[in-house]
Amino acid sequence: MNVTPFLMFEGRCEEAMNFYISLFPGATVDMISRYGPGMPGREGSVLQARFTVAGQAIMAIDSHVHHAFTFTPAFSLFVNCDSEEELDGIFAKLSDGGSVLMPVANYGFSRKFGWTNDRYGVSWQINLP
Repeated sequence: MNVTPFLMFEGRCEEAMNFYISLFPGATVDMISRYGPGMPGREGSVLQARFTVAGQAIMAIDSHVHHAFTFTPAFSLFVNCDSEEELDGIFAKLSDGGSVLMPVANYGFSRKFGWTNDRYGVSWQINLP
């Protein structure tokens, strides 16, 4: 048994996944299957994908059904960084085109912490323990 975060996009899954793997050294796209002719999703869009960031497998899809909901900060990906430079770089890239929920600062529970929703709506907490 295992537990894997699952991200549901509406047409930007592959773009988001490629963005995420560009930010983290060693991140990989492990599997992509696509909608084909006659399937309910847009042909070529992501039926199912799996990628790995910092050892964490994440599944993702392009939903062919429009939903009245999207991502919420109630669920976020929490990243512990090894250096201030790493934190600053990742936070800046994730925040670009998104919205900052907590700017990078010392909030007392860590040396440096920031929380942002990226341009795809996915919430990230970036921490320097």
